[in-house]
Amino acid sequence: MVEEEQKYEVDDAYVLPDLAATTPSGGRIRALPPVTLVARYLDTVDLRLARAGASLRHRRGDELPWTVKLPTGTPGVRHEVSRPGPKGQPPPELVELVTVLHRGAPLAPVTVVRTVRHAYEVCDKAGTVLAEVVDDRVSVLDASGVTTDTFRELEAERKGGDRALLDRIGTVLREAGARGGSFTPKHVRALGEAAQADPDLVAPGGLSAEPTAGDVVTEALRKEIRRLLAHDPLVRLRVPGAGGDTGVHQMRVACRRLRSDLRTFKALVRTTWSRPLRTELRWLAGVLGAARDAEVLRARLRSTADADPLSPLDGDAVDRLDEVLAARQRSALAAIDEALRSARYLALVDSLVLASASPRLTRRAAAPAAKALPALVARPWARLTGPDGVDGLDARSPDDRWHAVRKEAKQARYAVNAVAPTVGKGARRLARALAGVQDVLGEHQDAAIAADTWLEIAAELPDDHELAVTAGRLAERERASVHRMRSSLPAAWHRATRRRRTSWLP
Repeated sequence: MVEEEQKYEVDDAYVLPDLAATTPSGGRIRALPPVTLVARYLDTVDLRLARAGASLRHRRGDELPWTVKLPTGTPGVRHEVSRPGPKGQPPPELVELVTVLHRGAPLAPVTVVRTVRHAYEVCDKAGTVLAEVVDDRVSVLDASGVTTDTFRELEAERKGGDRALLDRIGTVLREAGARGGSFTPKHVRALGEAAQADPDLVAPGGLSAEPTAGDVVTEALRKEIRRLLAHDPLVRLRVPGAGGDTGVHQMRVACRRLRSDLRTFKALVRTTWSRPLRTELRWLAGVLGAARDAEVLRARLRSTADADPLSPLDGDAVDRLDEVLAARQRSALAAIDEALRSARYLALVDSLVLASASPRLTRRAAAPAAKALPALVARPWARLTGPDGVDGLDARSPDDRWHAVRKEAKQARYAVNAVAPTVGKGARRLARALAGVQDVLGEHQDAAIAADTWLEIAAELPDDHELAVTAGRLAERERASVHRMRSSLPAAWHRATRRRRTSWLP
């Protein structure tokens, strides 16, 4: 689940104001009996979880006492996952959710926080809880149970209401003297300055007005490393990320872009450092690939089957095709789980975290980005435009030839995207146009693969005649899409190669 809350600091003399004004018409405030909560937080010796804005705790008295909270990138909004389990043994599933943070380092208790909580539910007239406001008096305990620090804070958490309600509650609390500061979890306050130090994973920080080529490389790598590691827990949980896209897809895209950037900028990074990293990213992308392919095919099966309402397909046969794909997807996801639990993956995560902090650059990386980068992008562009690229395609070229060009288009687009913040308007225009080319080539590849897959499944089930007929009709629709994409490419390519988009290239 996603937890959204706002925190406020108050002193002991603070009087909680009447919250009735925040309720909708006919609503009310419901006070709950006070409770005492004792939470024990686990972390590494160097507080890797806390510094990254995450936590793993056991809280006595909760129905599901073990909880992991993960940052989402939005202050006050976190992913929260709770599981049962005995006090001294964190559930392996929750330990795995913070793999990219602890990276195999042992987890042990680092602080104990006791909270005396007075909670108030903001309800509508039907009794639905829209938000909860809690008044917490917190004591930090040492290993022997002695109080070492105390503080008081308020939390307003969104339940069934909207964000506007949280804002109204915040206004009432602040008018009564509450101080709304930065979102700092209890255990981070308890642990002090060490828990508020920078995380090991260095996030992209933007480019200066006149960056070096190395600055651009570093920023590009940090962006994709963050994307890859942020989606690790979402893959494990089987939940979508921002925008509804799957974690598997986002991790796979990050792998591909990182490999592409290391290839594009190979003159700027040390080969002995980048080559092993590219090899491991290729391995991970391959592991993710089977599950992603099954995702795409299952979605495509339904959309292709429903494409012509006037010529419906056998629904039961479509369902049987989907069952085959679902089995493949389950197997592929199990392989991902195994890979993410492996020592090989842990080593890759460690390498990526180190890469975010200090990629190994060559002397050429010190050159001004505006001078050094266009020539590097010119190489993938030349491959895309040459006889082995788009210029060598025609309507009768085999599918695998079109797929090879698609990969070159993706490489060129990733390269242009990486340098666009420095090169300027022309590169941004080219990146957008190449996205259109890639869309055409991507749809071509998806349709071609789908057509082959429907026929392949039918061949595996020769006694299912209804399925064979349905698979054949699906394949015909996919091949029609292939031909449409082949007809669409010249116009998309013409837009991409207009002078105003490519004049910056040498």
